[in-house]
Amino acid sequence: MFGFWTPGIPEIIIILVIALLLFGKRLPEVSRSLGKGIVEFKKGIKGIEDDIDGDIQGDIGDIKADIEKASSPPASLPPPAKPSDVPSGESPDQPPGDVGDYGDYGDEQATNKQGDANQ
Repeated sequence: MFGFWTPGIPEIIIILVIALLLFGKRLPEVSRSLGKGIVEFKKGIKGIEDDIDGDIQGDIGDIKADIEKASSPPASLPPPAKPSDVPSGESPDQPPGDVGDYGDYGDEQATNKQGDANQ
């Protein structure tokens, strides 16, 4: 309840009268130094905001450059193979080598697949 209290006109007048009684002749000096402090604080905040904005803009530029670099094709790619360049018996879509190569267990697996197909 006390955190939401805002001073009204009578409270502000009482505060100003108390400040006048306490500071008297020094009130202009106090208000001047308070104003300078506020201006310096705002300059500091502005400098921090500028630094953050500059860093963000630099990071965005770096990211855009990385995206452009990644999306452009490399300049040194060889041209794709023509069907006439592929040795006979091999398809350009398949890697070279025996399609039926099953490694050490090739004969056994091939026999099992043929046996499964016969059943």
